[in-house]
Amino acid sequence: MAEPLTDEQIRETTVGDLVEHNATIDLAEYDPQWPRLYEREADRIRAVLGPKALRIEHVGSTSVPGLAAKPLIDMVLVVADSSDESAYVPELEAAGYVLRIREPDWHEHRLFKGPDTNVNVHTFSAGCDEVERMRSFRDWLRTHDDDRELYERSKRELAAHEWRYVQNYADAKSAVVEQIVSRALPAEQASRPQARSSRT
Repeated sequence: MAEPLTDEQIRETTVGDLVEHNATIDLAEYDPQWPRLYEREADRIRAVLGPKALRIEHVGSTSVPGLAAKPLIDMVLVVADSSDESAYVPELEAAGYVLRIREPDWHEHRLFKGPDTNVNVHTFSAGCDEVERMRSFRDWLRTHDDDRELYERSKRELAAHEWRYVQNYADAKSAVVEQIVSRALPAEQASRPQARSSRT
C-alpha cells in the first residue's frame, strides 16, 4: 500500500495553484446521470485524441450503481506513454482540459480536470498495472454488495472528518481499498480460463 502523500509531496505534484480544502467531504447519493456524464466526456476525449486514446474507462465510486460518492466523475485514459506530454496534452488543453497533477514517481500519472463537467481524467501509459487494479476494484464493487457496503461505510466515516486537502481523504481510504482489492484481484485471476498447455 502506498504511503499517504505529505503536504510537500502534494504541493510538488500539483500543477498550478494548490487550493486547501479545510472541510469535510460531501458525499452524494448515487445519481443515474453519472454514467451519462462519463459517456459524454469519453466521447469528447475520443474526438480530441482519436487513436491516441487507447482506452477510456469509467472508474471510481460514480461508476458503481448504488454507491454514494463525491459528485465527481473519475475516468481512466490510457495513452502510449503518459510521460510524453507533448504527444497528447496540447490536444486536451485545446479542448479545455487542464493538467492539474503530474506524478512521475507513481506510474507517470497525469490528472486533468474537465472543461465544463466535474471530472478527473487519470492518465496512464499502456500496460500500467494501476489501470487493471482500478477496473478490478470497480467490477468487484458492482457485484459484491458486502464490500460495496463496507466501502461506503468507511467513506462516510472518513468524510465526516475535516481534511486539509482532498488528497488526504483519498489517502485515508487506501486501507479499505487495498483490503477489497486483495479479494478482487485473486478472484478475477482465478476465474480466467487457463491457457491450454501445448504439451501432450
